Amino acid sequence: MEGDVLSRTRTHSAKDAAPAEHSRSRPLVVLSPGFTWGASSLTALAEDLASHGYVVAGIDHTYETFATTFPDGRGTTCDACRLQTDDFGGQAEHSRALDVAFVLDSLTGRHPVWRGSRLIDPDRIGMAGSPLGGASATETMLNDARVRAGANLDGLLFAPLPERGLHKPFLLMGQESIHSPGGTAEPSWDESWPRLTGWRRWLVVRASVHASFTDYDLLARQIGADLGSGLAGDRSVQITRTYVRAFFDQHLRGVPQPLLRGPSPAQPEVAFCAPSREPACA
Repeated sequence: MEGDVLSRTRTHSAKDAAPAEHSRSRPLVVLSPGFTWGASSLTALAEDLASHGYVVAGIDHTYETFATTFPDGRGTTCDACRLQTDDFGGQAEHSRALDVAFVLDSLTGRHPVWRGSRLIDPDRIGMAGSPLGGASATETMLNDARVRAGANLDGLLFAPLPERGLHKPFLLMGQESIHSPGGTAEPSWDESWPRLTGWRRWLVVRASVHASFTDYDLLARQIGADLGSGLAGDRSVQITRTYVRAFFDQHLRGVPQPLLRGPSPAQPEVAFCAPSREPACA
């Protein structure tokens, strides 16, 4: 296979695209990527949400990626990669919550930086990400009333939820091998589940790997790399798109989604989990 296949990969995005003239007030979803990853790692999800009427803001977190370039040509690198602290994850979640607040201020404040900001409904804002980006959604939602619903895609929850809990809709979706209830590999979802006191779902995807909730699973196949995923073709992208969009359709648009009520024959890889029952996932 040619070595430049990824450099020739094209998306369905267009730079500086003008909003449709008939556009009305739309919900906004903020996408936050993994540590050292760029917003481009969630391109497939961003394009799907945008194509279904959402405004989508992807964040390249400054000093957390290997290269971030600003519009004026300035660049930064991953200063956070050199940090040595016992609570890196908790500090990163807090920092990202501040980043999201800044982005929301810039898009919905008195002097918005985007010409399409008039389209954003400030009362319908959600956040999703993978993995650190998803983990940061809880911290953001606890501290910013503007973010009404959140989805964590395979992210370890570094900062424990407070005793008062998080009374907002939240979706947990991750690897079956890591995030099944009662597992010893990663206990943070078990610990946080009782304090998710609003609408909640805990989904695991059979045969998935860490990269399956981003573009990287599908891109790896294009260059002949094997990340260990058992999801064929573009199933990783299809599953992530389907469930994340259903979640936001229900909680930002108020459209009930039967898909979120339980297992679906059309989505056999996806199991619904509840730590209090046996079997824990079905």
